[in-house]
Amino acid sequence: MLSSKAMLDGHGEESPYFQGWKEYEKNAYDDIKNPTGIIQMGLAENQLSLDLLKTWIENNQDATRLTNNGESVFRDLALFQDYHGLPAFKNVLAEFMAEIRGNKVSFDPRKLVLMAGATAASETLMFCIAEHGDAFLLPTPYYPGYDRDLKWRTGVELVPIHCLSSNGFKVTKFALEEAYQQAKKLSLNVKGVLITNPSNPLGTTMSHVELDELITFTVAKKIHLISDEIFSGTVFENPSFISIIEAVIDRKLEKTDLWSRVHIVYSLSKDFGIPGFRVGMIYSNNERLVSTATKMSSYGLISSQTQYLQSKLLSGKEFREKYLEENRNRVKERREMMVVGLGEAGISCLKGNAGLFCWVDLRNLLSSNTFTAEMELWKKILHEAGLNISPGASCHCSEPGWFRICFANMSQETLKLSMERMKAFISKQYYCM
Repeated sequence: MLSSKAMLDGHGEESPYFQGWKEYEKNAYDDIKNPTGIIQMGLAENQLSLDLLKTWIENNQDATRLTNNGESVFRDLALFQDYHGLPAFKNVLAEFMAEIRGNKVSFDPRKLVLMAGATAASETLMFCIAEHGDAFLLPTPYYPGYDRDLKWRTGVELVPIHCLSSNGFKVTKFALEEAYQQAKKLSLNVKGVLITNPSNPLGTTMSHVELDELITFTVAKKIHLISDEIFSGTVFENPSFISIIEAVIDRKLEKTDLWSRVHIVYSLSKDFGIPGFRVGMIYSNNERLVSTATKMSSYGLISSQTQYLQSKLLSGKEFREKYLEENRNRVKERREMMVVGLGEAGISCLKGNAGLFCWVDLRNLLSSNTFTAEMELWKKILHEAGLNISPGASCHCSEPGWFRICFANMSQETLKLSMERMKAFISKQYYCM
């Protein structure tokens, strides 16, 4: 028998987000071995610029051979390292984070906590801030994995801030207060708000107005504000990305108690397309939180070898700048390819400027304006069109008929094929109607 803790039914495995992955794994598309298989469009993975990283590695053998100027550093990296992380890596990471934000803000490496991915970083923040049964407010739609990452082991409750298509799913003062009062009706103690900026799944950046509303709200309620900024390096056009730290500084709130209640989650998984390296982090001005989270990072450390490789990769300013610029161009180009392809089938997307996905409006294909109809449509697309996309219900969207479709985890040829399949599927649906 397993413990009751291990058997908690909070992983979210029954969500269509995870169910779609299971169906894909049973019948994965391969252009040679299984050309009629399911194409994975539910994975926000960046494969667009791996060639740039591969070329860099080939030209920088010190990083992969674990040498420094030809001298082996294997012994230093192989032996025990404490949980504070390699100083060289934290220093260059702080520089890189500032660079992404246009150097409008600076980051202190001593306030960084290194973790094995953004998942571990997000969960650790929950453990540090909230008691079992406390609540966090999240704008909808939000990343389906949060039901696992934030709730499963921590016991934290998630209360949706309902955002609507009528204003482009923007966060409003009314929606914030409504979610807060709903939490109170449920007798939940609200500990904070968590946002993703740029948004997953919307593919948009938050405006200064939205960030100001969030700041005003968290000041008034005396709660925490967490900003997941793992897609910050993918912003390819205006409006530009505004980090929560920048917004707080613009309000001149550095010397208020809010300063210690604002936290950032970041990762190299999306901007650099290296999720397998498991590089995530927390940034906070709260000294006690940083100290505690650093101790907790023992349960999910980044290997010394990975830190060494990444410190070498990020230390070249010229390479960093060229990579970010080229990657943004490729993301923009690939997104446009999908938008045009869907447009030819009469399908529109929310206007976006960031991320590795489109928020797609398929409401016209619903048999009724219900989430039951959305699930029926999702199953048809999965099994008849052979495309695994994520239904809005899995993202806790308030309105049925919206879907997240990813475009950066496949070749250009595979994306073209997926658009052909989608067009054929939609034509069939309209014919049947």
